[in-house]
Amino acid sequence: MNHPRQLPNSLTPYQSVELPFRTPLLSRTGWSFFMLALIAVCVVAPLLNLWLPQDSPYHMSTYAVALLGKIMCYAICALAMDLIWGYTGILSLGHGLFFAIGGYAMGMYLMRQIGLDGNYKSTLPDFMVFLDWKVLPWHWTFSDSFIATLFLIVLVPALVAFVFGYFAFRSRIKGVYFSIITQALTFAAMLLFFRNETGFGGNNGFTDFKRILDLPIATPNMRMTLFVLTGLTLLGFFLFARWLVQSKFGRVLQAIRDAESRVMFSGYNPLGYKLTIWVISAVMCGVAGALYVPQVGIINPGEMSPANSIEIAIWAAVGGRATLIGPIVGAFIVNGAKSWLTVAYPEFWLYFLGMLFIAVTLFLPNGVLGLIKKWRGSK
Repeated sequence: MNHPRQLPNSLTPYQSVELPFRTPLLSRTGWSFFMLALIAVCVVAPLLNLWLPQDSPYHMSTYAVALLGKIMCYAICALAMDLIWGYTGILSLGHGLFFAIGGYAMGMYLMRQIGLDGNYKSTLPDFMVFLDWKVLPWHWTFSDSFIATLFLIVLVPALVAFVFGYFAFRSRIKGVYFSIITQALTFAAMLLFFRNETGFGGNNGFTDFKRILDLPIATPNMRMTLFVLTGLTLLGFFLFARWLVQSKFGRVLQAIRDAESRVMFSGYNPLGYKLTIWVISAVMCGVAGALYVPQVGIINPGEMSPANSIEIAIWAAVGGRATLIGPIVGAFIVNGAKSWLTVAYPEFWLYFLGMLFIAVTLFLPNGVLGLIKKWRGSK
């Protein structure tokens, strides 16, 4: 009589399998640093700027508020670059376009907020009166609504990124060819926005903003409000990016970065994943541009220059790709140095930037954060 064969223990159908624990969003140390950053943005900075007298050695000047607010906007762009370059392997040299689109959307609203306080006392922006325009162009239709502006800040960069990304990724354009095309795209957009007939202010762009939500924009309280909003947006995007890269979606992105052909062989279509992260990254840059404009007080086609887009990649490389926190640190390091060098040694700033990028490429392939990790591991 034949007896049924017993399954090995490893193949027992009722054997329990222990699944790995889900990685926490941040470690205990990570949450501590996050809370410190949150307190610094929401409590410490307002106290130092608004409550301490200007003659106090601990007073935070209006210049420092504007500078740090601007750098935090740049840090959002660096974080967006890390999602597509560090985690997906897509190097964009045209992300300055999405930054500028968000900035122009906000700038159009701020120009409408000027109202009759312009030089020509007209409901039209001054540059339109100067060019003898009689009515607003069609793309200014919703520019007087703050809610509509918020939607446009998100939707317009997303739409431009989706259309470009769909055809580029569908055509399987990769590597340096993709980088060159993105640079050509932002350069073409810059030339378009330089033209007066497009209705974007030509080479002067938009400036002389006076109000936002009918409140004066040049007051210390409003400047600090914009500063806090920028800091909260940066921290929120960091948590979102952290959650994204730790999810299944993020693991597929990293697999695409490392071996896209194997991902396709495993049954995944890289097109949807690459297009999604591309659009998300573009929206992040658009939001950064919208926060940047009211703090700096101007937006013009120069923000679309290829050099600005290259700088975004440099911030990510200097801080350390595929780390999320590294590009943020890189944005603060590079722009902090730029702010100091353009005043102390203005003629050497561009040389310093070029040497910094070469040094990082040759000696610090993992950026500053990689160097710190290596140093801590060797102790």
